[in-house]
Amino acid sequence: MLTAFLPIIIIAVFFLASSVRILNEYERAVIFRLGKFTGVRGPGLIILIPVIEKMQKIDLRVVTMDVPSQDIITKDNVTVKVNGVVYFRVNEPSKAIINVANYIHATAQISQTTLRSVIGQYELDEVLERRDEINSKLQVILDELTEPWGIKVTNVELKAIDLPEDMQRIIARQAEAEREKRAKIISAQGELEASVKLSEAAQILSTQKDAITLRYLDTMREISLNNNASTTIIPFPIELLSAFKKD
Repeated sequence: MLTAFLPIIIIAVFFLASSVRILNEYERAVIFRLGKFTGVRGPGLIILIPVIEKMQKIDLRVVTMDVPSQDIITKDNVTVKVNGVVYFRVNEPSKAIINVANYIHATAQISQTTLRSVIGQYELDEVLERRDEINSKLQVILDELTEPWGIKVTNVELKAIDLPEDMQRIIARQAEAEREKRAKIISAQGELEASVKLSEAAQILSTQKDAITLRYLDTMREISLNNNASTTIIPFPIELLSAFKKD
Protein backbone atom coordinates (compact mmCIF):
# COMPACT_ATOMS: atom_id res chain seq x y z
CA MET A 1 0.00 0.00 0.00
CA LEU A 2 2.87 2.37 0.90
CA THR A 3 4.62 1.71 -2.38
CA ALA A 4 1.57 3.01 -4.25
CA PHE A 5 1.91 6.42 -2.58
CA LEU A 6 5.71 6.51 -2.83
CA PRO A 7 5.82 8.60 -6.05
CA ILE A 8 3.37 11.06 -4.55
CA ILE A 9 5.49 11.33 -1.37
CA ILE A 10 8.66 11.89 -3.41
CA ILE A 11 6.97 14.62 -5.47
CA ALA A 12 5.65 16.26 -2.29
CA VAL A 13 9.09 16.22 -0.66
CA PHE A 14 10.63 17.66 -3.83
CA PHE A 15 8.14 20.52 -3.97
CA LEU A 16 8.56 21.20 -0.26
CA ALA A 17 12.35 21.31 -0.57
CA SER A 18 12.14 23.65 -3.56
CA SER A 19 9.77 26.00 -1.76
CA VAL A 20 11.79 26.49 1.43
CA ARG A 21 14.67 29.00 1.45
CA ILE A 22 16.88 30.30 4.25
CA LEU A 23 18.44 33.72 3.87
CA ASN A 24 21.29 35.12 5.95
CA GLU A 25 20.97 38.41 7.83
CA TYR A 26 22.73 40.31 5.01
CA GLU A 27 20.62 38.77 2.21
CA ARG A 28 17.24 39.62 0.72
CA ALA A 29 15.04 37.81 -1.81
CA VAL A 30 13.28 39.70 -4.60
CA ILE A 31 10.13 37.63 -5.34
CA PHE A 32 8.45 37.26 -8.72
CA ARG A 33 5.09 35.51 -9.04
CA LEU A 34 4.41 34.42 -12.60
CA GLY A 35 6.99 36.99 -13.68
CA LYS A 36 5.45 39.87 -11.72
CA PHE A 37 7.27 41.52 -8.84
CA THR A 38 5.45 40.92 -5.56
CA GLY A 39 7.89 42.09 -2.89
CA VAL A 40 11.13 41.60 -0.98
CA ARG A 41 11.45 38.89 1.68
CA GLY A 42 14.04 37.92 4.28
CA PRO A 43 16.15 37.40 6.19
CA GLY A 44 15.48 33.99 7.75
CA LEU A 45 13.11 31.30 6.53
CA ILE A 46 10.91 32.07 3.53
CA ILE A 47 8.53 29.83 1.61
CA LEU A 48 7.93 30.05 -2.13
CA ILE A 49 4.98 28.68 -4.05
CA PRO A 50 6.53 25.96 -6.21
CA VAL A 51 6.60 26.70 -9.95
CA ILE A 52 4.58 29.90 -9.50
CA GLU A 53 7.08 31.96 -7.49
CA LYS A 54 10.78 32.54 -8.16
CA MET A 55 13.32 34.62 -6.32
CA GLN A 56 16.57 36.46 -6.96
CA LYS A 57 18.90 36.82 -4.00
CA ILE A 58 20.66 40.13 -3.27
CA ASP A 59 23.63 40.70 -0.97
CA LEU A 60 23.31 43.90 1.09
CA ARG A 61 26.93 44.07 2.28
CA VAL A 62 29.29 46.81 1.15
CA VAL A 63 31.06 45.98 -2.11
CA THR A 64 34.63 47.14 -2.65
CA MET A 65 35.23 47.67 -6.36
CA ASP A 66 38.50 48.68 -7.99
CA VAL A 67 38.36 51.24 -10.78
CA PRO A 68 41.11 50.17 -13.20
CA SER A 69 43.91 52.55 -14.14
CA GLN A 70 42.99 54.89 -16.99
CA ASP A 71 44.77 57.46 -19.12
CA ILE A 72 43.11 60.80 -18.35
CA ILE A 73 43.92 64.22 -19.81
CA THR A 74 43.79 66.99 -17.22
CA LYS A 75 42.55 70.51 -17.83
CA ASP A 76 46.09 71.70 -18.62
CA ASN A 77 46.59 68.87 -21.18
CA VAL A 78 48.75 66.55 -19.08
CA THR A 79 48.13 62.81 -19.45
CA VAL A 80 48.04 60.93 -16.14
CA LYS A 81 47.15 57.39 -15.12
CA VAL A 82 44.57 57.33 -12.35
CA ASN A 83 42.90 54.43 -10.57
CA GLY A 84 40.58 54.34 -7.60
CA VAL A 85 38.26 52.33 -5.43
CA VAL A 86 34.50 52.65 -4.94
CA TYR A 87 32.57 51.43 -1.89
CA PHE A 88 28.86 50.85 -2.42
CA ARG A 89 25.98 48.67 -1.26
CA VAL A 90 22.49 47.78 -2.41
CA ASN A 91 20.01 50.06 -0.67
CA GLU A 92 16.82 48.91 -2.44
CA PRO A 93 16.98 45.29 -3.69
CA SER A 94 13.93 45.62 -5.93
CA LYS A 95 15.45 48.48 -7.95
CA ALA A 96 18.81 46.68 -8.23
CA ILE A 97 17.04 43.74 -9.92
CA ILE A 98 14.28 45.44 -11.90
CA ASN A 99 15.88 48.70 -13.08
CA VAL A 100 19.29 47.43 -14.23
CA ALA A 101 20.47 44.15 -15.77
CA ASN A 102 23.72 43.85 -13.78
CA TYR A 103 24.11 46.49 -11.11
CA ILE A 104 27.76 45.64 -10.30
CA HIS A 105 28.87 45.91 -13.94
CA ALA A 106 26.81 49.06 -14.45
CA THR A 107 28.32 50.69 -11.37
CA ALA A 108 31.82 49.77 -12.53
CA GLN A 109 31.29 51.32 -15.96
CA ILE A 110 29.74 54.53 -14.69
CA SER A 111 32.55 54.86 -12.12
CA GLN A 112 35.16 54.80 -14.90
CA THR A 113 33.39 57.40 -17.04
CA THR A 114 32.72 59.67 -14.06
CA LEU A 115 36.37 59.45 -12.98
CA ARG A 116 37.55 60.56 -16.43
CA SER A 117 35.01 63.38 -16.53
CA VAL A 118 35.82 64.79 -13.08
CA ILE A 119 39.62 64.55 -13.36
CA GLY A 120 39.43 66.34 -16.72
CA GLN A 121 37.99 69.40 -14.96
CA TYR A 122 41.13 69.93 -12.85
CA GLU A 123 44.68 70.97 -13.65
CA LEU A 124 47.53 68.64 -12.67
CA ASP A 125 48.53 70.63 -9.57
CA GLU A 126 44.91 70.64 -8.41
CA VAL A 127 44.60 66.88 -8.90
CA LEU A 128 47.67 66.33 -6.72
CA GLU A 129 46.71 68.85 -4.02
CA ARG A 130 42.90 68.58 -3.83
CA ARG A 131 42.34 64.83 -3.69
CA ASP A 132 39.87 65.05 -0.81
CA GLU A 133 37.73 67.48 -2.76
CA ILE A 134 37.83 65.25 -5.86
CA ASN A 135 36.91 62.18 -3.79
CA SER A 136 33.90 63.96 -2.32
CA LYS A 137 32.78 65.20 -5.71
CA LEU A 138 33.06 61.72 -7.22
CA GLN A 139 31.07 60.23 -4.34
CA VAL A 140 28.22 62.74 -4.74
CA ILE A 141 28.00 62.31 -8.53
CA LEU A 142 28.10 58.51 -8.42
CA ASP A 143 25.53 58.40 -5.63
CA GLU A 144 23.14 60.51 -7.70
CA LEU A 145 23.68 58.44 -10.87
CA THR A 146 23.21 55.07 -9.17
CA GLU A 147 20.26 56.06 -6.98
CA PRO A 148 17.68 54.85 -9.58
CA TRP A 149 19.33 51.41 -9.39
CA GLY A 150 18.89 51.19 -5.63
CA ILE A 151 22.65 51.65 -5.05
CA LYS A 152 24.17 53.75 -2.28
CA VAL A 153 27.76 54.87 -2.91
CA THR A 154 29.33 55.34 0.51
CA ASN A 155 32.86 56.38 -0.41
CA VAL A 156 35.22 56.95 -3.34
CA GLU A 157 39.02 57.16 -3.09
CA LEU A 158 41.74 57.86 -5.65
CA LYS A 159 44.34 55.14 -5.07
CA ALA A 160 47.23 56.24 -7.29
CA ILE A 161 48.09 59.03 -9.71
CA ASP A 162 50.94 58.05 -12.04
CA LEU A 163 52.72 60.84 -13.93
CA PRO A 164 54.85 60.54 -17.10
CA GLU A 165 58.60 60.38 -16.44
CA ASP A 166 59.32 63.76 -18.04
CA MET A 167 56.64 65.37 -15.88
CA GLN A 168 58.11 63.72 -12.77
CA ARG A 169 61.52 65.23 -13.61
CA ILE A 170 59.95 68.68 -14.10
CA ILE A 171 58.13 68.47 -10.76
CA ALA A 172 61.33 67.30 -9.04
CA ARG A 173 63.27 70.28 -10.45
CA GLN A 174 60.49 72.61 -9.40
CA ALA A 175 60.53 71.22 -5.86
CA GLU A 176 64.32 71.50 -5.70
CA ALA A 177 64.20 75.11 -6.85
CA GLU A 178 61.54 75.85 -4.26
CA ARG A 179 63.70 74.36 -1.51
CA GLU A 180 66.74 76.36 -2.65
CA LYS A 181 64.66 79.54 -2.62
CA ARG A 182 63.48 78.88 0.93
CA ALA A 183 67.07 78.11 2.02
CA LYS A 184 68.34 81.42 0.59
CA ILE A 185 65.52 83.35 2.23
CA ILE A 186 66.22 81.73 5.59
CA SER A 187 69.95 82.44 5.21
CA ALA A 188 69.28 86.08 4.34
CA GLN A 189 66.96 86.46 7.32
CA GLY A 190 69.66 84.97 9.55
CA GLU A 191 72.25 87.44 8.21
CA LEU A 192 69.86 90.32 8.81
CA GLU A 193 69.14 89.27 12.38
CA ALA A 194 72.87 88.70 13.02
CA SER A 195 73.76 92.16 11.70
CA VAL A 196 71.14 93.75 13.96
CA LYS A 197 72.52 91.93 17.00
CA LEU A 198 76.11 92.82 16.09
CA SER A 199 75.14 96.47 15.74
CA GLU A 200 73.48 96.39 19.16
CA ALA A 201 76.56 94.68 20.65
CA ALA A 202 78.89 97.26 19.11
CA GLN A 203 76.85 100.08 20.61
CA ILE A 204 76.97 98.50 24.07
CA LEU A 205 80.73 97.84 23.85
CA SER A 206 81.40 101.42 22.74
CA THR A 207 79.61 102.87 25.75
CA GLN A 208 81.19 100.58 28.36
CA LYS A 209 84.88 101.21 29.00
CA ASP A 210 85.85 97.76 30.25
CA ALA A 211 83.39 95.73 28.17
CA ILE A 212 85.79 95.25 25.25
CA THR A 213 88.54 94.13 27.64
CA LEU A 214 86.27 91.53 29.20
CA ARG A 215 85.25 90.35 25.77
CA TYR A 216 88.90 90.13 24.77
CA LEU A 217 89.77 88.04 27.82
CA ASP A 218 86.78 85.75 27.24
CA THR A 219 87.88 85.17 23.65
CA MET A 220 91.39 84.28 24.85
CA ARG A 221 89.90 81.78 27.31
CA GLU A 222 87.90 80.07 24.56
CA ILE A 223 90.95 79.85 22.28
CA SER A 224 93.09 78.40 25.03
CA LEU A 225 90.49 75.74 25.84
CA ASN A 226 90.04 74.64 22.21
CA ASN A 227 93.66 74.81 21.10
CA ASN A 228 95.69 74.43 24.29
CA ALA A 229 98.23 72.07 22.68
CA SER A 230 99.18 74.10 19.62
CA THR A 231 98.38 77.73 20.40
CA THR A 232 100.42 80.21 22.43
CA ILE A 233 98.61 83.30 23.63
CA ILE A 234 100.49 86.48 24.54
CA PRO A 235 98.32 89.12 26.19
CA PHE A 236 98.65 92.57 24.61
CA PRO A 237 97.46 95.60 26.54
CA ILE A 238 94.78 97.39 24.57
CA GLU A 239 95.81 100.72 26.09
CA LEU A 240 98.99 100.64 23.96
CA LEU A 241 96.88 100.98 20.86
CA SER A 242 95.81 104.45 21.99
CA ALA A 243 99.29 105.73 21.19
CA PHE A 244 98.75 104.98 17.50
CA LYS A 245 95.45 106.83 17.32
CA LYS A 246 95.38 110.02 15.33
CA ASP A 247 94.23 113.14 17.03
